[in-house]
Amino acid sequence: MSEEFAVRVEQGLKLSRRIYYGKGIAPPVVPDPQSSPENFLPTAITAYASITDPVAVDNPDVPSYQPYVHARCDPSALVPLQMLGIEMRVDCWLDTAFVTVTGRWRVHCVMPSKRFDCCIAVPMGEKGTLLSAEVDVLSNDKSYKTKLVTEEEASDIDNVHIDKDSRFLKSQIYTFKIPHVSGGSIFSVNVNWSQKLVYKDGKFHLNVPFRFPAYVTPVGKDITKREKIVLNMNSCVNGGEVTCSYSSHSLKVINRESGKLSCEYDAEVSSWSRADFDVSFNVSSGDLSGHVLVKSPSPWDSDDRGMFCLYLFPGTTKHKQVFKRRVVFVIDISGSMKWKPLEDVKKALLECLAKLEPEDVFNIIAFNDDILKFSTSMEFATDETISAVTEWLDSNLIASGGTNMLLPLIQAMELLEGSKIGVPLVYLVTDGSVENEREICNAMKECCSGHEKSISPRISTFGIGSFCNHYFLQMIARIGNGYYDGTNNTDSFEHQMSRLFDSASNTIVANTTFDALKLLRSVELFPSQIPDITLGQPLILSGRYKGEFPDEVELRGTLADMSCFTIELTVEKAKDIPLDKVLARRQIDELTAQAWFEDKKELQDKVTRMSIQTGFPSEYTQMVLSLKDNDEEKTMERPVSIKEILRNPSYQIHKQMSRNIDRTSLLGKQGFGFGNLTATLKNVPPWMEEPKEPEGAEILIRAASGVVDRVCCMCCLQCLSRVSDQCTIVFSQICAALACFQCLGCCFEVCGCLDL
Repeated sequence: MSEEFAVRVEQGLKLSRRIYYGKGIAPPVVPDPQSSPENFLPTAITAYASITDPVAVDNPDVPSYQPYVHARCDPSALVPLQMLGIEMRVDCWLDTAFVTVTGRWRVHCVMPSKRFDCCIAVPMGEKGTLLSAEVDVLSNDKSYKTKLVTEEEASDIDNVHIDKDSRFLKSQIYTFKIPHVSGGSIFSVNVNWSQKLVYKDGKFHLNVPFRFPAYVTPVGKDITKREKIVLNMNSCVNGGEVTCSYSSHSLKVINRESGKLSCEYDAEVSSWSRADFDVSFNVSSGDLSGHVLVKSPSPWDSDDRGMFCLYLFPGTTKHKQVFKRRVVFVIDISGSMKWKPLEDVKKALLECLAKLEPEDVFNIIAFNDDILKFSTSMEFATDETISAVTEWLDSNLIASGGTNMLLPLIQAMELLEGSKIGVPLVYLVTDGSVENEREICNAMKECCSGHEKSISPRISTFGIGSFCNHYFLQMIARIGNGYYDGTNNTDSFEHQMSRLFDSASNTIVANTTFDALKLLRSVELFPSQIPDITLGQPLILSGRYKGEFPDEVELRGTLADMSCFTIELTVEKAKDIPLDKVLARRQIDELTAQAWFEDKKELQDKVTRMSIQTGFPSEYTQMVLSLKDNDEEKTMERPVSIKEILRNPSYQIHKQMSRNIDRTSLLGKQGFGFGNLTATLKNVPPWMEEPKEPEGAEILIRAASGVVDRVCCMCCLQCLSRVSDQCTIVFSQICAALACFQCLGCCFEVCGCLDL
C-alpha cells in the first residue's frame, strides 16, 4: 500500500510540472525520480489533490494553457498541496501524548472550474491513534468533522460512502479524503491523535513527525510562513521537577510548576521545518518512585465507579539487581515469513541474545508444520554458544510450510520446568493466525498455574502484520503475565522486537501485589494481573473501584535475591488530568482481548461505550466523516442523468443531488483486527494484501479505462490499418460505444449546471 501511494505522489509531482507560477518564479524542488519510493511518503501532515483528469492541473490564478492530455489517472495521481501555515500542540500525561495539529493548504494545482477530492495523510508517532479530525473549506463554507458511531449506527446511515483511501499506509501513517474541493480553494484541517512516549533510563522521549518536504512550501514572493509548537508536560509526580534535556526545536519555557513544564516555539521561517519534533525530559531520578491517582467519575460517565491509576517509575538507579534469565524464543518460520520478515527476526534475535549474561540460559524453537530446536536442553549464553546459534539460524531458519503454534509453546514450557533460578520467559514471534487460538490460551493457563512458591513462566508476544490475531497475542501475554507488542510496519521492526525483550527480561521485582485492592468493595483492574517491575518501562495499573482508598498503599514483591520488596505510595486526587482519556487506549485493548477470548456480547458493548465516551476508536466502532450540524442543510448540485430528468419531478432530483454530494464517508478502521486465517493458510506474506477477486463490472471498467487511458487516436489508426476488415468493424463499434459514454458524460455535466 505504501509503495502504491508513493507512486501516486510521484505521478502527482510530475503532473505539477504543468503549472506555470508566473514570470521569474521558480517551481518547487521535487525529489529525483530515481530516488527511493520512501522519499515520496509523507513525513508530516500533508494534503494532496487527488487528480483523475490531468487536463485540470493548472494554476488557478495564472492559466498556462498546456497541451491537452488524452488520458486519465487510474488510480488518481496525488499532487502535494502548498501549505500556508502549521501549528501543533502536544499535551503529555504519564506515558501518553495528545497531539493536535492545525494546518492550512491551498489547492494551487487545479483550475477554478474543476473540483477533486483532497487526501490528508497524517503520520503519527509511537503507537499513534487518530482520535478526531475537523475540516473547514473556505470556498464553499463547508465544514466536516469525524465522530465515532457503533457498527449498527454506521449500517443505518443513508447514502454512506466507504472511503477506500482511508487506511494505514504503514503502521503510523493514516489517510482520509475531503470530498469535492474546488481549484484555488483554501481549507484548514485540525487533527488530533494520541501516541506513546518511549521510556528509557529515567527519561521520556517524544517524537512527532514534523518534517515537511520542500515542494509543500508556497511558491511566490511576500508569503509569510509561521510555524508554532506548544508543549505541555505533566509527569504527575508531585514535588518532582520536569526538566527538558534535549529538543530538536528552540523551545522557550513559558511556565514551570511542580511536576509540570510548558514550553513554546514560535518562529517565522523561510521554509517549513525539516526535522521531526523530538524532545527528551526527565521525570524521576534515583530509586523507584510513584503515586496513586484517584478521580471521581464525570457526570457524563456511564460508569459510576471511581477511577484510579498506580504508576511506578524504575528511575535511573543501576544498583538494582536483575533476575537471571531463562528464555525460550519461539519463532514462526512458516512460508509467509519468507524474505525480509524472517531476516529481520534473525537480526532482532541475535540482538536479544547479545544482551544476555553468560550465566543466563536460553533455547530457540522454530516452528511451521514441524518443530526445530537449537538444543534439546537449555544452554548458557556464552560467546561460543552465541556463535553456534548464528550458524544454526542461517542454515535452519528457512521459511516454509504452515503454522502450528500449540506444540512448540508446550515444549517451551517443558524446557523451563525444573529449575527455580531466575525468571522463566517464553518469547513468541509470529505473523499468522491459527484455528485453535482459544485452546492455546487455555493450555497456557494450565502451564502458568500451580507456581505459588516460585515464579511462573512469563510469556511475551510479538505480532507481525495484520494477518495475525493481535488480541490473541495480547491474551496470551496477559495469561503469562508478560508483555505484548506488534507492528504493521514490516519494513523494519527489529528495534521494536529488541525493545520488547528489554521490557520483558530486565525484571527487578517479581510476583508484585497491590494490598489496597483487598480493602475496596469491588475492583476492576487493568491489566488483570499485575506485571513485574522491570527497568525497561514504567509500571502502570489502572481500573475502576468502589470504596475508599487509604491515604497510603503498599506495593510488595520479590527481589532477585529472593528477599521481600516493599514500597509505600501516596494516594492523591488527580487534578487537571483527563485520567479517563490517558488510560483509555490500554483499557480498551485489554477489554477487547478479553471480549475476543470469552466471546461475550456484554464485553463488546462495554468496549463500544468506552470507545464512544473517550473518543478512542475500537474494533466495535466506526469513524465517519460528515458535515457539521450547521452545514447539513446546505446543498450542492451534482450532474443528473437524463433518465432522472425525464422520470422525476424537480424536487426529487434536487433532493437526490443533495443526498449524494453530502454523503457520509466511512473511514477505515485503525485496529489490527482479529487476524486472517485464510491469508495464513495461503502463506500470504505480512507485507502483502490478501488478493481479492474483482467483480465482473470492475473487470469491464478496468479493461475499458485501460484502453482509453493508454491508447491515443494515432496509435489506434496505425494499428487498425494492419488488421482485417472484420476486426476493424469490431473496433469501430467499440470506439463508437465508448464515444457514446463520453457524450452521456458531457450531458451529465451540462444537466448538472441547470437550476432544477
